[in-house]
Amino acid sequence: MSFPNAAALGPGDKGQLSAIVKEDCVYTSCYCEENVWKLCEYIKNKRQHPLEEWYAVFISNDQKMVPIWRQRSCHEDQPVIWDYHVILLHDCGGQHCEVYDLDSTLPFPCPIDIYMKEAFRSEDLIRPIFRRKMRVLRADLYLKTFASDRSHMKDAHGMWRMAPPPYPCIQTTEAKMNLDDFISMNLAVGWGDVYTFTEFVQQFGSTKQ
Repeated sequence: MSFPNAAALGPGDKGQLSAIVKEDCVYTSCYCEENVWKLCEYIKNKRQHPLEEWYAVFISNDQKMVPIWRQRSCHEDQPVIWDYHVILLHDCGGQHCEVYDLDSTLPFPCPIDIYMKEAFRSEDLIRPIFRRKMRVLRADLYLKTFASDRSHMKDAHGMWRMAPPPYPCIQTTEAKMNLDDFISMNLAVGWGDVYTFTEFVQQFGSTKQ
């Protein structure tokens, strides 16, 4: 995750889920992809939470400029423009989905329709170049495949742009760094499914088919 730039505007058990407290989650500013990975790991270790109901969602586009409102870094009612952002989606069954966003000022978790209204808002509010796409993959697949050596958070002199998490880098036996494959909205690379904003709303919103 890069730094804010607001100049580009134009069937789960509810009681068990309440045990996931935002303040208890592993969190490092500007490392949303690892925050969500750690949250998936936490859910996996809590056996009452089937991972099959959970999805990591990468939000980006071909320009790597996507506006999101109601973020900690937002100023007043302006969005933050991220190169990408990552949230966790819980499909509780039926017509009910919830969003877990550790960078949001919205409730945790947040009903997806409220999150889309407050954090994504309407595509009509933004210029086409900033319209968002979503790469969605199951949490268990995310845990198995994601790897990052955090090199994207270093400047040309090798200095950290933002302090890294205190735990070791997340790696797999196959990869040390594949973050770009998750950020990419190219259907030919990476894991999971890629949706336009409209397709995402239709698939996971209260009107999902």
